[in-house]
Amino acid sequence: MRMQKKPTRKQAEDAVRTLIKWAGDDPEREGLLETPKRVVESYRELFGGYEVNPENILQKTFQETEGYDEMVVLSNINFTSHCEHHMLPVIGRVHVGYLPNERVVGISKLARVVEVYAKRLQIQEKMTAQIALAIDHVLKPKGVGVVIEASHECMTTRGIKKPGAIMRTSHMLGRFRTDSKTRREFFNLIRSQN
Repeated sequence: MRMQKKPTRKQAEDAVRTLIKWAGDDPEREGLLETPKRVVESYRELFGGYEVNPENILQKTFQETEGYDEMVVLSNINFTSHCEHHMLPVIGRVHVGYLPNERVVGISKLARVVEVYAKRLQIQEKMTAQIALAIDHVLKPKGVGVVIEASHECMTTRGIKKPGAIMRTSHMLGRFRTDSKTRREFFNLIRSQN
């Protein structure tokens, strides 16, 4: 990915003023005077995932598992992201499962990895794969499964305007891909949480 030099805060605020003008309003009117500053602060929070390496989050693991080698599943991880095509919200939940290979990671770390990728401009398919690949790369488990279910505001509030439409994506690695019994167990576990 080619990264350009990050614009200054003033440049970002000026860009927001330009968009306000383009929308047909006056960025100098009282109600909008602080809007550029607020939008830039909001963007810092909404897109903070670019500042964090998700693989670093997964580095601290635990090997004292008494031989535990069954599936670990964390489901219903709520997230808000933004589509890279319209910069509108993508709101949904993620289900993550893995088969440990001698070590496990704290469950909050799985949720943090989801959050890092969600706080970037995304398409759901890519985010699903990124989460699975990061877990696979760092933990080296016997298998990983990730399922995302989300509503895309770019489709529900504009364009085709289909509220209630949910997109589901999955990415399976290792035994989650090669063993139908493992995959079925994962889907049964996440289904039981709904």
